[in-house]
Amino acid sequence: MSNKDIKEISQVSEELLCKYIHACHILHYHGLVDAYGHISVRLSPSTFLMSRYMAPPLVASTKDLVVYKVEDGEAVAADAQRGFSERFIHSETYKAYPKTQSVLHSHSLDVVPFSISSIPLQACFHRAGFLGTTVPVWDVADVYREYPSYNQDMKVTNTKLGSALAKSHGPAVNGQPKYPIVLMRGHGFVATSDMLEMTVLRGIYTAQNAKVQMAATGLGGQVRVLAEREGRETGKTGVVKPWPLWVLEVEDNSIYRNHLSKKE
Repeated sequence: MSNKDIKEISQVSEELLCKYIHACHILHYHGLVDAYGHISVRLSPSTFLMSRYMAPPLVASTKDLVVYKVEDGEAVAADAQRGFSERFIHSETYKAYPKTQSVLHSHSLDVVPFSISSIPLQACFHRAGFLGTTVPVWDVADVYREYPSYNQDMKVTNTKLGSALAKSHGPAVNGQPKYPIVLMRGHGFVATSDMLEMTVLRGIYTAQNAKVQMAATGLGGQVRVLAEREGRETGKTGVVKPWPLWVLEVEDNSIYRNHLSKKE
């Protein structure tokens, strides 16, 4: 993140723009997004970057990207292309946690069952240690009770809904949320981190952990999950190894186009 007040795509490094487009493609390749879902990256204390209203796997160039304000989730440019209605998930998370650098919203069908079940999602294999011992579930119905006039379509379409969701990540710890992953009842989940690549990793391994936990539950008996210290120390896994592989996977797949990639 730059300390400059970045307001235009032209002010963003080509490296970050290319990486962002790759992230959209990688998330689709691994089943975290389809025509829906989105990821963002913070550009400065006051702005962040997202794609325009389009399917993430189709994001291909700077023409598909929009700069938004953290303050209210609105586009910086008055003539910006249409954006996602749930961009407030991102703006309010950045507002609440100043050190958060990237936010993902996924509708992963592997994860959704844990948002509507009494069985909590818990870290049960070492690649998902970042889940810790608690993964909160945010229920939008709590907000509807306070604001009954809201359209009850389960979407986070304004700052009040976004703020309520952001608070479910818990108190800020050194500028980061206590709980990096929050499930949304009957909807999906939100992943956060201090870098774009790590947010992608957390999204992928949250879904994989859900698969593992579901499979283990189906075997019967008790599922043994990671202890607090195990989760904390395995959660330090970096992205140095998987990121180049994930980039190669999408660069060699004809469905994805990245006009900023050297392979394009």
